Amino acid sequence: MPKPVKRVVLAYSGGLDTSVILRWLQEKYQCEVVTFTADLGQGEELEPVRAKAEKLGIKQIYIDDLRDEFVRDYVFPMFRANALYEGQYLLGTSIARPLIAKRQIAIAEETGADAVAHGATGKGNDQVRFELSYYALMPNIRVISPWREWDLTSRTSLIEYAQSHQITVPADKFGEAPFSVDSNLLHISAEGKILEDPAIAAPEFIYSRTTRPEDAPDTPEEISISFEHGDPTHVNGKKLGPADLLTEFNRLAGKHGIGRLDMVENRFVGMKSRGVYETPGGTLLLFAHRSIESITLDREAAHLKDELMPRYAHLIYQGFWFSPDREMLQALINHSQEFVTGTVVIKLYKAAMTVMSRQSPFSLYSKKHVTFEEDDVYNQQDAEGFIQLQALRLRLQAHRHNKL
Repeated sequence: MPKPVKRVVLAYSGGLDTSVILRWLQEKYQCEVVTFTADLGQGEELEPVRAKAEKLGIKQIYIDDLRDEFVRDYVFPMFRANALYEGQYLLGTSIARPLIAKRQIAIAEETGADAVAHGATGKGNDQVRFELSYYALMPNIRVISPWREWDLTSRTSLIEYAQSHQITVPADKFGEAPFSVDSNLLHISAEGKILEDPAIAAPEFIYSRTTRPEDAPDTPEEISISFEHGDPTHVNGKKLGPADLLTEFNRLAGKHGIGRLDMVENRFVGMKSRGVYETPGGTLLLFAHRSIESITLDREAAHLKDELMPRYAHLIYQGFWFSPDREMLQALINHSQEFVTGTVVIKLYKAAMTVMSRQSPFSLYSKKHVTFEEDDVYNQQDAEGFIQLQALRLRLQAHRHNKL
């Protein structure tokens, strides 16, 4: 028999699901519940969450502003790698989970809790991401996953439980929600319900962070983004902190309809799922970062990064942020950014981005070498020997085939 739980730290959003989980934990485990709510830039007022927790009898309530830490220590390192899962997804949900788990474990240590709990379902990726992070940070922690334990298997049963336990049910929770949403400063995602059939186009009302491209401004806008060692530091010449930078990128790109993605992805647990993502600032940041890398990274270093990127993206998607292999790859990626410093000017126009200029004090671009005019730095006759040596193995193979 497992030991009784004395105190559990719950990742608490204040919504219907986690409010039901809170009461269920109190009933099922007869334990004290500590709530933790992370402000990652969801764009919602979080103080009402405190009132909801207090109403449910919670004494220790944590509401932490983690926006700068999220962007500085998680989003920016990931973008140094130009990470994309399955060539498209900018990992907006995936990258938030390790930070939430890290703070949750820290609170467990502060409060003497012997367990942590989350509201992720047994079908999705988030249960894996949370729990791998928990165990990496506190190997002996007890993890409670209500969706894998209770018998509340439908939206109706969840609402009935809430009503019978005096838990406030928002008006839009009576009946079927049109889709499930996750949001933070990097992205907002929608999935489920009306989006479950990939043959049906996503309705326009789903999008909240990006202008419909057809309705975007008819006048292009040029912006400048400056980088130091691979991380953005300035936009339009103005230095901003990490969270403020991403907020401004979201505003600029979203205004021009940039950053929409409708994708069917392969979940870690095995099934395919369709998600509609809006990542305006991240889409702009990725484009700008690759642009400054184009003049500051050595060819083979850039190609090696591109080869390693899918592995790095998989590790984040699957929940292995705190794994030694992710940390090893991060060290290589960070080293590659030593000279990725400079400024890129980008034109934004109706969901399109165009590089107008790029410059860096550490540029490897040499006009003297690439000019079509006369130069005194490159001997074109050297190319003959280069080609002969590259062709040697091909010629030997051809000779062998001719003997057959």
